[in-house]
Amino acid sequence: MNPTLKVVTVTLNPALDLTGTLDVLNKGTVNLLDSGSLHPAGKGINVAKVLAELGAEVTVTGLLGADNQESFVQLFESLNITDQFIRVDGASRINVKIVEQSGQVSDLNFPGVVINSAEIEDFEQTLFELAKSHDIFVIAGSLPKGISTQQLTDWIEALQRLGKKVFFDSSNQALLAGIKASPYLIKPNDEELSAIIGQTLNSTFDITAAAEKLHQQGCENVVISLGDKGVLWLDKTGWMQSIPQKMDVVSTVGAGDTLVAGLCWSELNQWDKSQSLSFATALAAFAVTQIGVGVNDINKVKAMQQTIQVTTQLTHV
Repeated sequence: MNPTLKVVTVTLNPALDLTGTLDVLNKGTVNLLDSGSLHPAGKGINVAKVLAELGAEVTVTGLLGADNQESFVQLFESLNITDQFIRVDGASRINVKIVEQSGQVSDLNFPGVVINSAEIEDFEQTLFELAKSHDIFVIAGSLPKGISTQQLTDWIEALQRLGKKVFFDSSNQALLAGIKASPYLIKPNDEELSAIIGQTLNSTFDITAAAEKLHQQGCENVVISLGDKGVLWLDKTGWMQSIPQKMDVVSTVGAGDTLVAGLCWSELNQWDKSQSLSFATALAAFAVTQIGVGVNDINKVKAMQQTIQVTTQLTHV
């Protein structure tokens, strides 16, 4: 395995995703689902799965409920992912995702386990031990009860002081806290960016102005996901935009995590910005054509990459 392709993904609040599909969800009544699956998830685990399938040497860590860990362990073993999760008392949460034929997804995210101080200490020790041999960390997802937003900020700051590149993807208060630490790369979507700024962003001008504020505050790479309208990426060289072809959307679950994995894989391979953006966008576009997270046909992704428009001239969205 190429030693430069080593990465750690951190999932503090992993989940088992219970995903079901139907034509239309009718609230307040019984719905019969066409299909269903239960599989390990959590944003960092989704990123790890994609990176492992692309060929990275992936180590996973975070806090995993001991009571229902079997399917997580099986996943890690099947993909040769190194398991450095701290086992905690209780069961990891279950998140229910209902996917309608239109592609719309309704999420019911349950609370996770409650983490105690000894478990936090074990996690910190593992994290900084891994920092001795890894340079890129992906910290993704929500925080379980027992971990404060300040602790998250402190961990990102500490990793960056050690010269590590932190890819950070979260939402709500965890996102606001993580951004304070000026991670190497953040990937809010337009709604999350609106929440960060505290106002609705209605145009490309509004979105880019908000992203530029975050860049000025120290976030080296600000990547804005616009769904089917593509991706905007700001770094020290300026703006770049990707526009994918129209896809037949099956499910958007995990598309954002797949985009992060694509950006991380590009960083590991030291590709230039244009190649990185076209690949990551193609990978995310491929993700919406399937149920579940993963790369089962890299040739389709590469073919899709050739159709991605990449430009430094931003168009109106």
